[in-house]
Amino acid sequence: MPRYARAEREALADLMLELGPDAPTVNEGWTTRDLAAHLLVRERRPDAAGGILLPPLRGHGESVRRRIAAGPYPELVARVRRPPLWSPVSNPLTDELANGLEFFIHHEDVRRARPGWHPRDLPAGQQRVLWKRVGLLARMALRRFPAEVLVQAPGHGELRAGRGGERLRVVGAPGELVLFLTGRQRVARVQVDGPVERADRLRAAELGF
Repeated sequence: MPRYARAEREALADLMLELGPDAPTVNEGWTTRDLAAHLLVRERRPDAAGGILLPPLRGHGESVRRRIAAGPYPELVARVRRPPLWSPVSNPLTDELANGLEFFIHHEDVRRARPGWHPRDLPAGQQRVLWKRVGLLARMALRRFPAEVLVQAPGHGELRAGRGGERLRVVGAPGELVLFLTGRQRVARVQVDGPVERADRLRAAELGF
């Protein structure tokens, strides 16, 4: 079985080392050092990882992340590259399910913050895996968006999300749709069709979790 999570993790770690700790990422205000610390909190600090998604816990999670980020950068990247076997999100049983999407997205966060980037030609199998995640992402990201959004990935399928009303269409490869639906619209290579004002609102919306 292909191990896309492992491949994306290795590629991200290699790129982080190549660029150094102060390289920008697509995540506004975060450098590669900040991103590495985020990944370590998620995998190694269950007491603080809840702050990634839950606002009441965000202060503690951010405090832990900042302390971790202050460590030696090569060590941070080495720890990202080799997660502990006990981690609930990175052990051999959960790694592909929990990290295939996570490390694809964050690899692109670093790649696409650099000038002259181009979308990668992803393996067909990886595109299929990413498409399977698009449905949940669309339902979560667009659940309050005031339009009916038809999400299409040519060769993979289509689905509908949003609250209804005016219709928009978002078309792209599965990996590009994943980036779009997780709040990275400005670097996602997708086509948005529909009423101009509503399409512009979607491109600027705060999507993701």
